[in-house]
Amino acid sequence: MSAFAERRCVPCRGDTPPLGAEEVQAMAQEVPGWGVVEGKLTRDVKLNNFKEALALVNRIGDLAEQEGHHPDITIHSWNHVRVELYTHSIKGLSENDFILAAKINQLLP
Repeated sequence: MSAFAERRCVPCRGDTPPLGAEEVQAMAQEVPGWGVVEGKLTRDVKLNNFKEALALVNRIGDLAEQEGHHPDITIHSWNHVRVELYTHSIKGLSENDFILAAKINQLLP
């Protein structure tokens, strides 16, 4: 389990700088299954059916509300869920993105 999963998201201020490329690459090692695509932390999860995909979206939504950090979530091809994390207020990745990614990993089957 990633140490990120034990932390809580904290609000970012607009003047907080986004993580640099080296920091992102190092932190990405802590969240298996996630990759950086076009500056966003991204994961695609294949489930058995639409009902499972929808249930995962709802679990991620509940977690995001608890953490106060909200991902972009898409169901596509009826049984795939794509999650994209990005801190909009700083226009880049922050530690919160990795914290939420680690916690999402714990929700996966």
